[in-house]
Amino acid sequence: MTDEATPLAFPDAPRGRLDRVINDLVTSAQEVLATQGRLRSLLQASRIVSSELELPVVLRTIVAAAVELVGARYGAIGVVAPDGSLAEFIHVGIPEELADEIGHLPQGHGLLGALIDEQVTIRLDHLRDDPRSSGFPAHHPPMESFLGVPVRVRGEVYGNLYLTERIDGPFTTEDEELLASLAASAGAAIDHARLFDESQRRQRWSAASAEVTAALLSEQAEDSLGILADRVALLAGADLVCVALPSTGSEMSIVAARGALAEAYAGGSFDAEGTLAGQAHASGQPVMSDAESLSSIDPGLVLGPSMAIPFTSAGAPPGVLTVSRAQGRAAFTRADLEMAADFAGQASVALTLAAGRADRARLDLLEDRGRIARDLHDHVIQRLFGAGLSLQAAASSTTDAATRARIAQQVDVLDAAIAEIRTAIFTLNVAETTGAPLLRHRVLDVVADVGDLFEESPQVTFSGAVDLMIDAVLADDVIAVVREGLTNVARHAGAQRTAVSVAVTSSTVTLVIEDDGKGVPEGATRSSGTANLERRASSRGGSFALTPGDAGGTVLTWSVPLVDERTES
Repeated sequence: MTDEATPLAFPDAPRGRLDRVINDLVTSAQEVLATQGRLRSLLQASRIVSSELELPVVLRTIVAAAVELVGARYGAIGVVAPDGSLAEFIHVGIPEELADEIGHLPQGHGLLGALIDEQVTIRLDHLRDDPRSSGFPAHHPPMESFLGVPVRVRGEVYGNLYLTERIDGPFTTEDEELLASLAASAGAAIDHARLFDESQRRQRWSAASAEVTAALLSEQAEDSLGILADRVALLAGADLVCVALPSTGSEMSIVAARGALAEAYAGGSFDAEGTLAGQAHASGQPVMSDAESLSSIDPGLVLGPSMAIPFTSAGAPPGVLTVSRAQGRAAFTRADLEMAADFAGQASVALTLAAGRADRARLDLLEDRGRIARDLHDHVIQRLFGAGLSLQAAASSTTDAATRARIAQQVDVLDAAIAEIRTAIFTLNVAETTGAPLLRHRVLDVVADVGDLFEESPQVTFSGAVDLMIDAVLADDVIAVVREGLTNVARHAGAQRTAVSVAVTSSTVTLVIEDDGKGVPEGATRSSGTANLERRASSRGGSFALTPGDAGGTVLTWSVPLVDERTES
């Protein structure tokens, strides 16, 4: 019998079970570690998303974190507009040059539209197999797997997260759960960013309100409505801000316009019926819309998102502040409307105070003018009259004919000076004796309002008893025609010289606006403004003509009877 050692051995069956148990334990440990790692990634992504306050940065950070979290090649977040379309679409993974080749961003149709409508998570292994998929545009990279999750803010869907092309195969249930958790954190971050952005904007509006109030109350504030429109255009990011005041009937006149689109609207008038401005003026409440059209100024100009805020300007009927952006730009929010309305309300108070101060200054001026008028009448005219009498006495006492002629000539000069001084006295006192502004003054005011549109201010002449013969209703028509006619010259004629003439006879008032511009092109159709002038004339039984001038340019002639014979009959 040998004394050799016997090798130690385990039965095959127990050893196989032990290997399997060890393998299961290792696999479970690896899964736990992987899950733990993904949870740490989720926490890190949530922390990164919550660290930003600027909304555009927050949105891009959310997409980048989601792509990293689930291992996707491409990601995007679509912000849902009030009408259900996509207001914004921020993407990650597609190079900018390739995005430019693809063209316009998604509009919210197909599978993206389904996610907007259903507001539930959608996970697909193969995009092309889903009947809701509408395919891809040219140059778009191929995409197979898809995971979409709604992002809710305060219980409402703000937008959707889209992930495609998971690197390690189709998206899993775990990916769906992780992305849903990230979307919840993203919703809170978006809410904080929006609140921060709104607080910043409110602060800017408040600071601007104080600035505008100080400017309106300063001694140098000449164009108070223009100052108001300037600041609103900057704060609201608007392409057009107008201050419109009611003129005649349903028409409103734009007395101040600012912004990139202001040139086409400055000094114009429009029919407020059916417009946002008319709605705000009639209701006395601020309103907003996705579009606004002042077609009576220019049918080809259609504005995008717009707000209209009624306000009170002292010394004038209640006006409307309109704030508009170009078509295709982001819509205004309810917060924008509230801030603009608060601003307009405070500006109204400032305008009232400024008008009160201006009234006091005018009263002081009128007192000075009255004193000057009395001094001219009681002292200067009497002395000139006395000097004239003395010269006439001297003339009668001389026998030299030449001397008498020279003395008579000087007496005539004194008489002319006395007449001019009396005219000046009447002019100084006219504002004190007249409740409403005279037509002459109103015409001059209109010319001054639109004067900035011309290289050389238009010349104005009057003939006849303009202020006595024209009643208030007809005067309103004359003013409207002057404004419309001058605006057309400024916009279309390219004139160096413009002249306005208002003449009154015993039965007719005739308004002529003549310019030396490029004239009316042959075959040109009449604009809505020109048609409006013709309609005003025909409604009073008068006539309207637009003819070439003798030395080039255009002559606008608008003539109506002082009394509408059709009404009299």
